[in-house]
Amino acid sequence: MEGNHKQARNHFYNKITDFWDRLYNQEYALFDCLEIEHSEVTEIRKATKEVYSIFKKINQVCQQAPDETLEQLGFPKQAFPFLRMKLLPYETVIGRFDFVKTKEGLKVIEFNSDTPTFIRELFEINSLVCKHFELQDPNDGEVEELGRAIRNSVYHCAKTIGVSNHPYVVFTAHEEDIEDRETMKFLMKVAQIKDSAFVPLHQLQIISEGSNKGVYDPTGKRISIVYRHTYPLEALLDDIIEDQFPIGIEFMKLVQARAVGMLNPVSAFLMQSKAVMALIWGMMEAQHSYFTEKDRESIRRYFLPTYLDEDPFIEKNEVYVSKPVFGREGNTVEVKDAGKAVVTQGESYQHYLKVYQKYVDLPEKMVKTENGQKKSYLLIGSFIINEKPSAFGFRAGDKITNNLSYFLPCGVKGAIT
Repeated sequence: MEGNHKQARNHFYNKITDFWDRLYNQEYALFDCLEIEHSEVTEIRKATKEVYSIFKKINQVCQQAPDETLEQLGFPKQAFPFLRMKLLPYETVIGRFDFVKTKEGLKVIEFNSDTPTFIRELFEINSLVCKHFELQDPNDGEVEELGRAIRNSVYHCAKTIGVSNHPYVVFTAHEEDIEDRETMKFLMKVAQIKDSAFVPLHQLQIISEGSNKGVYDPTGKRISIVYRHTYPLEALLDDIIEDQFPIGIEFMKLVQARAVGMLNPVSAFLMQSKAVMALIWGMMEAQHSYFTEKDRESIRRYFLPTYLDEDPFIEKNEVYVSKPVFGREGNTVEVKDAGKAVVTQGESYQHYLKVYQKYVDLPEKMVKTENGQKKSYLLIGSFIINEKPSAFGFRAGDKITNNLSYFLPCGVKGAIT
């Protein structure tokens, strides 16, 4: 039976062009479909909307905060000159919350507001899997909304930098990374922008001084807007090329001077630091007047206790998680008990400030892999697109979700209301 399942899986995914159904030479996309209830769809969308409203509100505080506060939240100093830029009427174009389903309801563990992946999987592939298994796709119609959202953002961004005709929009990523490259090509496809192209990161050319300062493609055509959705801003700011030229900082200076537009906007990066969740929780606990009672109720319902030191958990003898404020894919995350690590995963982001968050178990689920049934732990990824709840879906992996976790499609039985 395992052989038949593997054969059927490969036959299904091989028909989808340029999709990374395998990553790191391992199975990534499962040929299986998790059945969920209508009520779960409603619950996830409600949580996404309410949690985003809190992040949006706290972002307005961070944009007015002094540099000392930004430093306490873990932002790199080289980012300070750019963090208060406001170039769009919303904080992020495409963001993704990670939720855990607990006995007390959904709990958000982080917000990937700047460069979230898992896009094509939920906006396109999930639908194909649902169709095969004769289930309703909970994300039906969201790909059209995604396209509209990108076009809308491009319009606002172009207006802000003074481009009145059709802007030239370049979608960029590291060319050698199939997931990054094909995610950007997918976004370009759904956006349907008249004048757009995919240009690998290393082919972008920057002129930082003079009357022609700006960003150009390899043909010398000036770029109006750079969409760098898979290139984290904290990495961009550290980017240095030959002769020690700080290309990332120079690019950001061009964004600041409105010589080029950038998506996601800087305001998205401002929400990316996990220390923002500690700020939210601390203000709630202090009954700060900035949050209304309704806000505080949402925070208590959907957020986990999160702090910038681990003493509150040690004092209460609670299990907690240590994670870097800008870590990704579960790297450098530790599950700790009484101050001692019981689970450690990687150490790539040790140089960043850490936050400490109450530990919650991820729900267990047996999933069907090409090597048979396997016990996995489920994490929900839920997108916010131009401030509206959008596509969501499931990762299935270890107790700490990492880059080897599976994509588990999901579907609803019967019509979705």
